[in-house]
Amino acid sequence: MIEPKGEFPYLRYLELQEKLRKSRKECILFLEHAPTITGGINYNLENLLLGKEFLESQGIQIHFIQRGGDFTAHEPGQLVVYAHVDLKRRELSIRSYLENLLAAVIDAARVTWDLRLVTDPDSPGLYLESDPRKKICSIGVNFKSFFTSHGIAFNVDNDFRAFRCINPCGRNWMDMTSVGMLGLDAGQAKKNEFISHLRENLNSFLNPRKTLVSGEK
Repeated sequence: MIEPKGEFPYLRYLELQEKLRKSRKECILFLEHAPTITGGINYNLENLLLGKEFLESQGIQIHFIQRGGDFTAHEPGQLVVYAHVDLKRRELSIRSYLENLLAAVIDAARVTWDLRLVTDPDSPGLYLESDPRKKICSIGVNFKSFFTSHGIAFNVDNDFRAFRCINPCGRNWMDMTSVGMLGLDAGQAKKNEFISHLRENLNSFLNPRKTLVSGEK
């Protein structure tokens, strides 16, 4: 596992991702990034509200990457979970992997904050059960030769500065929410507790008998 220790440069993650894919080395990374906007393979430029040069002048990076989905944003306070998994080795279908990945997040949020989340069949990600318009977790995964990369982004206490520059996944940024915005404890101790539960859930469904390869940052 690689867990947050400051902001992890996004381009450095992309380089690491490619090395892991080529070697088919499995691991899970728990990271945070400086303000960054990414466009997936289904991006629509109408959902990018400001130009690249202006964004970069404001300290917001923008990258177009090989994952599913439209535009999304990463920023400090948002936990990004990158799972690099060999689906053939784990004997998992793509559908089963995605369903279990989201189920792992749903359970970890419930145990950590008593936060009830649901999926939307028409819009990927996780939403508040109490207000299904409000999105707290985005998902975008790449499957190349049945080896996964990218993953989920869970809003803990980010300020949504980068989100204001896009229509995230085609939605208004004001539809986004976070643990902090809900008035819940978004401190580091609770974030670590969430990571611990999520890590346990992921290893449980990926292989009940053997955990994924661990790493140190």
